[in-house]
Amino acid sequence: MRKNVTKKLAVATLAFSLAVSAAGVTSEQASAAKADNTPAEPTFSNATVHDPSIIKTGNTFYVFGSHISAAKSPDLMHWSNFANGYTTPGNTLYGDLSKTLAGSFKWAGENDSDSKGGFAVWAPDVIWNSKYVNKDGSKGAYTLYYSTSSTYIRSAIGMAVSQKIEGPYEYTDTFIYTGFTKDKAFDANSQVDKKWTNTNIKTLIDQKKISAENPAWFNENGSYANQQYPNAIDPTIFQDAKGKMWMTYGSWSGGIFVLEVDQKTGKPIYPGKDGKTKDGRMIDRYFGTKIAGGYGKSGEGPYIQYNKDTGYFYLYMTYGGLAANGGYNMRVFRSKSADGPYVDARGHQATWPADTSNDEYGNKLIGNFLFDSKVGDPGKEQDYGYVSPGHNSVYTDPKTGQLFLVFHTRFPGRGEEHELRIHQMFINKEGWPVVSPYRYAGEQEAKVSDKMITGDYQFVDHGSDSSPTIKKASYIRLNEDHTITGELQGTWKKKGTNDAELTINGKRYTGVFVKDWDPMSKQYVMTFTALSDQATMGWGSRLPDAPDKQVIEDVYGELELSGTSGITANLELPTIGSRGTTISWTSSNEQIIAANGQVTRPESGSTAVPVTLTARIAHGSETRTKTFDVTVMPYVNAELTARYSFDQNLNDSTGQHGAGELTGDRLDRPATVGSITYGTGVHGQSAVLDGTTGIRLPNGLIHSNSYSVSMWVKPEQLSVYSPAFFGAADSDHWISLLPRGTDSDNTMLWAGSTPWYDASTGMKIPAGEWSHLAFTVDQGTVTVYVNGKATFTGSGFPDRFSAADNASFGLGVNYWDAPFKGELDELQVFEGGLTPAQLAELSSK
Repeated sequence: MRKNVTKKLAVATLAFSLAVSAAGVTSEQASAAKADNTPAEPTFSNATVHDPSIIKTGNTFYVFGSHISAAKSPDLMHWSNFANGYTTPGNTLYGDLSKTLAGSFKWAGENDSDSKGGFAVWAPDVIWNSKYVNKDGSKGAYTLYYSTSSTYIRSAIGMAVSQKIEGPYEYTDTFIYTGFTKDKAFDANSQVDKKWTNTNIKTLIDQKKISAENPAWFNENGSYANQQYPNAIDPTIFQDAKGKMWMTYGSWSGGIFVLEVDQKTGKPIYPGKDGKTKDGRMIDRYFGTKIAGGYGKSGEGPYIQYNKDTGYFYLYMTYGGLAANGGYNMRVFRSKSADGPYVDARGHQATWPADTSNDEYGNKLIGNFLFDSKVGDPGKEQDYGYVSPGHNSVYTDPKTGQLFLVFHTRFPGRGEEHELRIHQMFINKEGWPVVSPYRYAGEQEAKVSDKMITGDYQFVDHGSDSSPTIKKASYIRLNEDHTITGELQGTWKKKGTNDAELTINGKRYTGVFVKDWDPMSKQYVMTFTALSDQATMGWGSRLPDAPDKQVIEDVYGELELSGTSGITANLELPTIGSRGTTISWTSSNEQIIAANGQVTRPESGSTAVPVTLTARIAHGSETRTKTFDVTVMPYVNAELTARYSFDQNLNDSTGQHGAGELTGDRLDRPATVGSITYGTGVHGQSAVLDGTTGIRLPNGLIHSNSYSVSMWVKPEQLSVYSPAFFGAADSDHWISLLPRGTDSDNTMLWAGSTPWYDASTGMKIPAGEWSHLAFTVDQGTVTVYVNGKATFTGSGFPDRFSAADNASFGLGVNYWDAPFKGELDELQVFEGGLTPAQLAELSSK
């Protein structure tokens, strides 16, 4: 299966080779590298391009992405942005953007419905079409396929052309429409009549390119049947072995479709009539052949590439939500035919059935992961990981056969910030792509030996889920006798030049060994990337060799506890150090600090208590102890700064703040309908919110990083994102107390968006009943309480208000989501953290 790779590797006799000229290094660095046979340290220049699609022309790589972003590079490592976003006129890619794409904007995109106040030009794909016939009769043009969208289903796909890769591009046509209705209809904040006759379908019928409108496109009420039919976004173009051109597109809703393309016009060839594939999949007269997805399950960004060496078409797509907490992750299927059927390594077809989770469909390439530096590891404080990586394209070097995965990703703790990333891929002996653990740094496959492989590794299995959970690394050792020990057990072997076969905790993995640049240790290290028999990606990254005694010394030197002179919250005591080193703790006063770090503070009015903590560090036959003297501070009663009891008014009974006021369905909208009413609360009366309004509280209600909020909540209905309490310094720095949160629908305190923080209670309060919710934030330590019981405690909670002089606060509303519907009572705000005695009193009915 990998005979071409073997041939290319036959000339490689070194353990590792690197194209230094591709690494962007100086001539002096290159000379030094040549002298000692050590590759020079690579450099990178990052770019921000969402949903990147790659093309190479001449000696330059280009990526084009959503929101009119684009970048270029000479080597896949040094990128520079060159597009200017939604600027119009004077747009880098489109000239006068509004006029150029007016044909598509007429249906969806510009300042319409969900894109009100902005634009929605998404996920373009640029190719050089040598057979395209220009207006003057000449042949050849860069053709740019793009999508515009106004809602989750009302979208359109169009094409623009240019003789220059960087544009400007000239509009040609809009040829796929979705979200249309049977009769006249309008979306909110839109004047676009969605009736199907306002698309190109009527013209196609008149031209006899399709037979007639399809009654199945519509639900019984005349709306668009989006569970079966696509959302017209994310178009990409590919060719088969005979040079025939195809377009794949689609998204959540009815799935991913494929159409043949007329190369002379660049436009799709519509089937004209409905049908079924041999394996029973839909062929629609207008939309084409369904190849993946459907039934409202996540799946978008399709990209297909034919691999002449394996004889397969590979369909890449992305599951989950694109935000940092959305669990975005890439999948791959393959087929012997351009129009499917596409299957994964377990034989699961990409067109999953209704009422089915798609987590088990598709080989997972990359999801949320973290190679986290343990105490004593090289590169301490330099963790490496991705959050919500996805919407990829693929590039194959026609000369070397090297295969590259091109995608955008977010990062742990960096909110919605995202960057372009390129990772090399390899085809394993079973014909499946596996992805290098680290970004491309000029590395090439080369012959490796067992001696080079043996050693300590960090290991991550990406799993098969689409959740926001970050998969963290485990410690394993690949031993000389081909066993695997450590936190996980198994066996390994190297076959041929660099083929990898591993069995780890019962999973069988097949892939390659290859040296990569590790940004944590800042050196080239042996890695492996391999696909498991459960269609999950497994990555290993080798740690530098070190004897047991050195490991102990490294852990001892780096083991520290911060804030020891004034402990006020539970301690996070590390129990695992570098290479599986065990760290066990004992305490001189278990009643104050337990061995697991749980702190029981003295009561208010007591004195501080000194405690000695002792860490026993053990690795192999070596041990060492390290002691820490800490002081646990007594509780200090939090000071009440505001109290809203809702007894026929919205006044603050402490007199320190003004009254609340009725607001609209968003915190920044005035109330135009509805009014505040009062019901029977836990103590006196309650504020009743009907789901269309909220309460705006006085600005500056909280102005520190040590505060507490307590309130009674009785939801009439539980809606995701609808807040009970909300506070924001601005639209990127906020907190939200959610009766029904984003973590498995559990009640939670949520902070966003730079950075995100999920403080989930692990439970969901009931509708129709009163529950007491409270949370304290004390210099980054957050604790969330439900009915007086602590259900979450964590560190690193972001400071939202100490630097904000005029932060906004509200009850039942935020800037984006549906308002809370239900009753609220006894909102109390405190300076400082609530004591157990105060919480007991506040949560008592």
